[in-house]
Amino acid sequence: MKPKYQVIIDDIKSHILSGTYKAGEQIPTESALQESYNVSRQTVRKAILELSNEGFLRSEKGSGTYVSNQYRSRSGGKAMKKTIGVITTYISDYIFPSIIRGIESRLNEDNYSLLLASTNNDIAQEKKALEMMLSYGVDGLIIEPTRSNEYNPNIAYYLSFKEQEVPFVMINAYYEELEVPFFCLDDVQSSYLATRELIAKGHTQIGIIAKMDDLQGKYRMKGYIKALGEAKLRFQPEHLLSFDTDTKPHLSANLEQFLHDNRDELTALVCYNDEVGLEVVHVCRRLGISIPDELSVIGQDNSYIAKNANIKLTTLTHPQEQMGRDAADWVIKSLQGKRDLPNQTYYQPVLVEGETVRAIEVE
Repeated sequence: MKPKYQVIIDDIKSHILSGTYKAGEQIPTESALQESYNVSRQTVRKAILELSNEGFLRSEKGSGTYVSNQYRSRSGGKAMKKTIGVITTYISDYIFPSIIRGIESRLNEDNYSLLLASTNNDIAQEKKALEMMLSYGVDGLIIEPTRSNEYNPNIAYYLSFKEQEVPFVMINAYYEELEVPFFCLDDVQSSYLATRELIAKGHTQIGIIAKMDDLQGKYRMKGYIKALGEAKLRFQPEHLLSFDTDTKPHLSANLEQFLHDNRDELTALVCYNDEVGLEVVHVCRRLGISIPDELSVIGQDNSYIAKNANIKLTTLTHPQEQMGRDAADWVIKSLQGKRDLPNQTYYQPVLVEGETVRAIEVE
C-alpha cells in the first residue's frame, strides 16, 4: 500500500498533467487537502514539498501553493534532440514490432528520438503512460488507443496535449469522442472481404469470432454483417463468439465449447485476427475437426505468426510498418509547421490466400 503522502502526490500530479489544475492556478489549501485525504498537516506538507522539488508546484508565502509554469520543462538536462512518444497496447508480439520498426526508421531519418510505452490494453496503464509523456515533455505523440470501443476516462490527458499544442496522431483505432488524426486499416472492408471470400466459395453457414472492446472488432463485425446482408444470408447471433481483453485468457476454452455446439452447422469462421485464427486451428485439432475439410478459417492482419505457422492461414493484409512510418512522418511534418496534413488515412486490405479455406459444392 502506498504511503498517504504518495497518494496525495500522485493525485495532484494527475490533476496537473490532465489539465484539471492548470499552470499558474492555485491548488486547494493545506486545510482542504487535510480534510479531503483525512491526513495530518505534516503529511500534506511532505507531499507539497516533494511536488515542489519535482517542479510541479511553487509556494508563495502568505498566498498559497500554485501549479508551476515550468513543470513541463523541469527536465532541464534533456537533450535538444526532439523526442516523439509512442504508446501502443502491446510491444513485443503480434504486429506491433513491425509498426514500431516503421516508426523508428522514419524518426531516425530526421534524428528524432523515441520514448516508448505500452498499456497492455489497460486503462490504468494508459493513464501512467500519458502522465509519463506529459511529464517528460515529448514534442509529439503516436498512440494506439486502449479499449477504443469503450468510454475512456483518460480523455482529459489528450485534451491537455491539444492545449499545449503537442501534435499527436492515433494508429489502428481512435477515440470517437475526440477529433484526432488517425491512420487505420479499413477494418470494415477487411472483414467484408473475408466473409465475401467464404461466400464465393459456397459457404452459407459462416460464424465470426469478434473482440468487442476495441474499435477494430466493432468495425470488423460490421464488415461481416455487411457481406452477409449483400448475399441475403441471415445474421445468426448463435454463430457469434465475442470476447474482450479480460476474457481473452479463456478464449481457448470458450472456442472449444462454441465449436462443439456449432459443429454440425458452421462450415466457416471469420476470425478477429490471425492470433485468433490460429487458436481456432489449435482447438480444432483437439476436437478432431479437419481444416479446411470440415471448417474453413480466415484470419486478418497477415501477421508474422500467420506467416510462420505450420499451416498457411488465409488472411488479409495490414500495412504495419508503412502505418508506423506514415504516422511518424505526420508528426514530424506537423512539428515542421506543415499544414493540410491528412486527418484520416485508411489502408485497403488485400486477401492473402492460404491453406485454410476450401470451396464447398452447392447441392
